[in-house]
Amino acid sequence: MPAVATRSPASGAEGRRRWRDLPHRLDLGVAPYAFIAPFFVIFAAFSAYPLIYTLWVSLHRVELATMDSMEWLALDNYTALWNDDRFWNALGNTFTIGVLSTVPQLLMALGLAHLLNYRLRGSAFFRVAALTPYATSVGAAALVFTMLFERDFGMINWGLSLFGFDHVDWESQKWPAQFAISTMVIWRWTGYNALLYLAAMQAIPRERYEAAAIDGASRWQQFLRVTIPGIRPTIVFTIVLSTIGATQLFGEPLIFGQGVNGITGGADNQYQTLGLLLYEEGWRNYQMGRAATVAWAMFLLLILLFVLHRVLRRVLSRRA
Repeated sequence: MPAVATRSPASGAEGRRRWRDLPHRLDLGVAPYAFIAPFFVIFAAFSAYPLIYTLWVSLHRVELATMDSMEWLALDNYTALWNDDRFWNALGNTFTIGVLSTVPQLLMALGLAHLLNYRLRGSAFFRVAALTPYATSVGAAALVFTMLFERDFGMINWGLSLFGFDHVDWESQKWPAQFAISTMVIWRWTGYNALLYLAAMQAIPRERYEAAAIDGASRWQQFLRVTIPGIRPTIVFTIVLSTIGATQLFGEPLIFGQGVNGITGGADNQYQTLGLLLYEEGWRNYQMGRAATVAWAMFLLLILLFVLHRVLRRVLSRRA
């Protein structure tokens, strides 16, 4: 007689148990990916795809009016940009304006945060007031500062005339123009960075200050030996953030030029930044391929700065 396959009750119960546990297993294995999927979808649509497409456009001759017509140029746009004096001028202006705005801004933010860290009456009001410039529209702020730095009727020149100085043509001269633009950036971002420093300072245990005071350290020594090391990661973060912001500087110099000169960064490109050069190539000269090349040059510059920062950080940590 042939053997008849029979299914034991234990195997049937195990199968039913597996079916009951299936939603639980799916919840553990699939749910985490489902939760993070929206981020990757949005990142792919609005970050990865534009980045790759911009790289593809930078390898072609593309005009704004005929975006569907592309002529393959390989690396010719990058070679032309390397040999373009306007690019090196914009890169130099971006660097100088970045230094003029970033260094005083972070030093002032550090001092302001140190003052706000003390117990003061109305400290909440001062913190909100410090953040107000950041909440102000960049267009409105730049327009006000442009009026302040106006050559004939500006308040800055009026104040200088009280001390016997001649009127300064802030817009047509290189260093005065860059100083005026840097002033706008400093005014707008100092309070924001100060609140970041303040949050980091308040996370430092008070016992460290008490121990330093017992050892006889003054307020200044406590600031150097306790506060600065305690907020060092935040300082590095603000330096990186300010560097990215300086590389992408666009709104302040554009409005400061008051018209056509804003796009070119002045009659002699004396304050044209990389952001303005990108805008000029794409929306004034209608050369989207060149504009994409400038955009990728800015991206590669940020990567280079990031690599230099990592190398410098490793060297300093080894010496320490």
